[in-house]
Amino acid sequence: MSIPNIITLGRILLVPVIIWAIASNQMEIAFAIFVVAGVSDAVDGFLAKRFNMASELGALLDPLADKALLVSIFVTLGILGAVPIWLVILVVSRDIMIVGAVIVSWLFNKPVPMKPLLVSKLNTGAQVGFAALVLAALGFGFDSSPYDTFLMAAIAILTLVSVSFYLVEWVRHMSTIDPK
Repeated sequence: MSIPNIITLGRILLVPVIIWAIASNQMEIAFAIFVVAGVSDAVDGFLAKRFNMASELGALLDPLADKALLVSIFVTLGILGAVPIWLVILVVSRDIMIVGAVIVSWLFNKPVPMKPLLVSKLNTGAQVGFAALVLAALGFGFDSSPYDTFLMAAIAILTLVSVSFYLVEWVRHMSTIDPK
């Protein structure tokens, strides 16, 4: 268990705390925890790369921590009405489709190599920016327009492009299975 993996596990443990803060209308706390989670993500990535502490476990835990945090925040903010439900459904559906494709690939003993696409990295960045903006606006009482609208559009476009690319790659990968 390396230091970056311990930091990543800590980020996963922050998920219920940030959801509690949002559900309790403690948006300043939620924003602060979100910032801590973001900094911890940067720190664990830096340590893993700089000090050659990258591991197979870390390669699995890091995206899991990111998705657990973002999906939980989007769903909670959607339930509270702070994020449009259509956006929550789009973000969550993409992640479910990708996880479902990975599981089906495993079931067919044809695991898909896990490599994030540039469009997915941009999508995650837009989601992080949007979540931070919404939490900050709710916590500190400012109007986030028009930045929130721009980020929602970016997330919608990047999500659709991302899932399309992953679907094409998955179909191409799975089409190499010999029929029995």
